[in-house]
Amino acid sequence: MKASQFRDYNELPLFLNAETIAKVLGISPASSYELMHESGFPVLKIGSRMVVPKEKFIHWVEENTAGGKAL
Repeated sequence: MKASQFRDYNELPLFLNAETIAKVLGISPASSYELMHESGFPVLKIGSRMVVPKEKFIHWVEENTAGGKAL
């Protein structure tokens, strides 16, 4: 697993693309594209472009980790 290039959520842009998500999660860009096509992942589609609002991404991470209530 690759190390995240970010120290906290404040460093993230308002909208995240697949490349940024890969850097945050320490995964490959291909894996982030797969994740963005998963049901329940908070993707905003603008034409053919897919982005994820930062706040929705943070919420998704919290809900899908051991610290969240969804597990």
